[in-house]
Amino acid sequence: MFRIKTLTSALALGFALATPSFAQGVQEAPSTVGATYVPESATKALAPGEKIENLFNKNVSQDYILQKLTDRVYFYQHQFYGTIFYVGDEGVFMIDALEGSADTLKAAVAEVTDLPITAILYSHDHADHIADAAKLLESFPDARVIATEATVHVMDETGSNLPRPTEVISPDVNSFAFEDLTVRVVPFAETAHAHDHAIYVLEGTGVVHVPDVINPDQPPFWSFAGAEGYMGYSDMIDHIGDLEWDYLSGGHGNVGSRADVEFYQTFLDDLEAAVGEALGNVPWGAGLEHPEELNAHTAYLSNWIAEIGKYATNVLRPKYGEYYGFEYATPKNAELVGMYMFSYR
Repeated sequence: MFRIKTLTSALALGFALATPSFAQGVQEAPSTVGATYVPESATKALAPGEKIENLFNKNVSQDYILQKLTDRVYFYQHQFYGTIFYVGDEGVFMIDALEGSADTLKAAVAEVTDLPITAILYSHDHADHIADAAKLLESFPDARVIATEATVHVMDETGSNLPRPTEVISPDVNSFAFEDLTVRVVPFAETAHAHDHAIYVLEGTGVVHVPDVINPDQPPFWSFAGAEGYMGYSDMIDHIGDLEWDYLSGGHGNVGSRADVEFYQTFLDDLEAAVGEALGNVPWGAGLEHPEELNAHTAYLSNWIAEIGKYATNVLRPKYGEYYGFEYATPKNAELVGMYMFSYR
């Protein structure tokens, strides 16, 4: 446990010190779903299916992005990390305390209400999504900190240095109340992203929050956003699509719609087909220039699976190549699918 805790602290420090540098005023990637883009607005609600215009450029030029989704629910994003918050009658319910975002989260809330943040939910125990909890609690020390039993278990097992929840959601109930709002927890049976991952349904609002599984208006992120493997990933997409909702908060990317789920389902079908083609055409030993000089067989699988990823990416490029991050994400994702299909035959 000590080694894990030390590594976790070092990584958190490193990420906190690193500030992304991007060009401003670049041309936005085309929509994966033919979306209608509208100007960002903290006062005018987004219609289901609409998306915020110029999102990449806003992320690199603005302190934060704030969009009204419904009467009480707002979408927030800062440097490509997003979440939602709910404005009640007495306070504000914040999902996640995104790393490096405490000040802009407070500014976004203050833009629409003078009520304090009175509850913070940990969606899952990944520090990049909840590491600013302590900073938020400095300003709102009486706020409830809520998490599932699974998240508390992971925090304990990994020696998390983040504030512990004051309220634990029982798996027998899988819901909790914030004022008049009921938040329903829909756990994933799959563990493709996190051991404690779940979907959070804000009952009666039409809004769900499920970070890191779908990046709306983008193909799947590199390594399926930190997935341990491909097994279960497509089931997670189907799981989200089976629920009733109008707006999807995916933690990254734009505001999501049903079309984004359908795009992911089609993309994954095409990705599996492309990887299957690669498995049938890329010979074992591909990628090795001088195999006769090796003194370990390790190079065969690692180089071969990299060639599988390149082949599948080339197959998909005519259809998907112009989309957001395709060239950077797809080879690794194809490798993960390749290992899955190679292993489970």
